[in-house]
Amino acid sequence: MNRLTFELRLVLRSRLSAAALLLLLLLSVLAVWSGMREVQRQRQTIERLAPLHERDVAALAARYPDSKDAGNPAYYTFYNTWDPPSGAAFLALGLRDVAPYVLRIRALGLQAQLYEGETFNPEVALPGRFDYAFVLIYLAPLFTIALLHDLVSAERQSGRLRLLLAMPDAGRLWRRRVGLRYALLFACLAVPACVGAALSASGIAATIVVLAVTAACLAFWTGLSLLVATRQWRSVTNATVLMGAWAMLTLVLPALANVALIRAIPVNQGVDLMLAQRQAVHGAWEIPRAETMRRFVAGHPEWKHQADVPGRFHWKWYFAFHQVGDESVAGAARAYRDGLVARQAWTGRLGWLLPGVGAQAVLHRLAGTDLPAQLAYQDAIVAFHREIRHFYYSYLFNDRPFGSADFARRPAFVPHAAAGMPGGTELFALFLLAGAVFAAGVWRLGRLRMHGGE
Repeated sequence: MNRLTFELRLVLRSRLSAAALLLLLLLSVLAVWSGMREVQRQRQTIERLAPLHERDVAALAARYPDSKDAGNPAYYTFYNTWDPPSGAAFLALGLRDVAPYVLRIRALGLQAQLYEGETFNPEVALPGRFDYAFVLIYLAPLFTIALLHDLVSAERQSGRLRLLLAMPDAGRLWRRRVGLRYALLFACLAVPACVGAALSASGIAATIVVLAVTAACLAFWTGLSLLVATRQWRSVTNATVLMGAWAMLTLVLPALANVALIRAIPVNQGVDLMLAQRQAVHGAWEIPRAETMRRFVAGHPEWKHQADVPGRFHWKWYFAFHQVGDESVAGAARAYRDGLVARQAWTGRLGWLLPGVGAQAVLHRLAGTDLPAQLAYQDAIVAFHREIRHFYYSYLFNDRPFGSADFARRPAFVPHAAAGMPGGTELFALFLLAGAVFAAGVWRLGRLRMHGGE
């Protein structure tokens, strides 16, 4: 314990090391606080919209107290859907920064409503959110490099290296120094994350996974720093090489891999589906009504006996061609979704080689802010929209009146579970990569000789 205390004093006596640890702690606290604040803001938005929605429905019920059919109520009534953030969402906000977490829909064509949230300003979305995942993946490696790049070279340049290597417990000395720096870095990241998890009620299992991912990321960069620091190079050279490795592994290679995925798996934007669906809907005004109803009945035979429409405008024909417009782009919608899922699968495979990508995938899955979570929200919207349509179809196709009491029978949205534990494959890949690099670095440290090198 006395030797460990002495090493701690040496670390804290170094202005660079002390400032680096303090700054990392402050950044971690700020990231956790920022993530929790954003999650709280989203929850408040969801809670604030609920009474406003009920007020709109009440006004609509007063406007149409006794309708001959459900056409006007079906056309004007909006339904709230929402994707509540999980307890661990503050760690990695992911797609919640750009994808809508609240969406109002009607009984009209869904595709045109589903992808309206993609029309955001890309310059606003470009910087991303400052959350715990950002600090862990992009900033923590820099602090690891700052504390370990001169572990050996500083002793060599000061003339103390031969003396240290000649000590009987030289091996334990180096391991103690590395372990202490690793523990200090881990504490600066883990303590704010644990406090945030406790305040957010994330759960013990989620907290353990976050700590494990944090430990794995630090282990990778510690091992890589040791592989470079034990070379017979000067401190400046070590820092330069490690900074180059950081830029390649966290910035350049992920960006190149993303470009390769975009070219290998081309995917149209959701806005293209929205435009295609709207074109089909607008074109239905020029198509004979009998043809539209024939297409509708082909997919919904339960209404074939009520599909006749008079010569004048009828609401069931109007909603039928909206449904046909959705079905006309169903193949493109499946292809769009399949392309996104394929890209996500290959991104997960990149985590076997790039620790930042692997850690990000695990944290986003844990927080319920990744692509599968967003697709699950869309699935919940699709199922709810189907329930809304069936609710109004029973009135429209049976020519039943729609009164004030029927507003109270309207469907209610039930949100899906946002978070989910990451798969064992992603965690295993991250631990395997980090463990291999860390073990190589420790083995390299143990091979130091009297000349302080190979």
